[in-house]
Amino acid sequence: MAPKATILVVDDEPHVVRLVQANLQASGYQVLTANDGRVALRAVEDSQPDLVILDLMMPDLDGYEVCRRIREYSDVPIIVLTARGAEIDKITCLDAGADDYLTKPFSVRELLARVRAVLRRSRFPEEIRNHPPFRSGRLAIDFGRRQVTVDGRPVELSSTEYRLLAALARNADRVMLHEELLREVWGPEYRDEKEYLRLYIHYLRQKLEADPSHPELILTHQGAGYRLAILPAAGV
Repeated sequence: MAPKATILVVDDEPHVVRLVQANLQASGYQVLTANDGRVALRAVEDSQPDLVILDLMMPDLDGYEVCRRIREYSDVPIIVLTARGAEIDKITCLDAGADDYLTKPFSVRELLARVRAVLRRSRFPEEIRNHPPFRSGRLAIDFGRRQVTVDGRPVELSSTEYRLLAALARNADRVMLHEELLREVWGPEYRDEKEYLRLYIHYLRQKLEADPSHPELILTHQGAGYRLAILPAAGV
């Protein structure tokens, strides 16, 4: 049996750390803990965990800054925990580099479901790696090497961005429904989280489109979903 993932839990509230640690260990995960942002950054560098569960509201170095610093050198999945539930706070977390967001107080069952989902989508299944190379206009995807280029220049994508682009490319020129994309990229637990989808479509357009405000590659079908258009090769 493959070893369970190692998870770093970062929170300045000891009772939260104990609660999360106990339930993760009961589910078979290896758990590391940190009570502030600086200790967390050292733990990520030294121990290279498979997932970070990160509280946002910490003294000295808050979760937003920890997230940004981790993203400078690592694509380890990050779930943030916060008492703030407004959509703007969720977007700020995702902009900082988080993969998911959970509002306090949270249920243990929901936390464990999110952990499983984030770990699941951080791994790339064989059907993605073995898919033939894809090209549309200026965009090219080499699935075997997990490499995306625009006009021949490499484009850095996060794990979630890449999975979303891969889902669209594997279904190119077909409208993929919101719920279909959420289920395939994020998992069945996220079928109602359309703001995740809107935000990551925005991220992809910023990186792939010549004019993100007038996209030609990733097209919106209002009220339904999104379609990756097949465009002629550049210069043709």
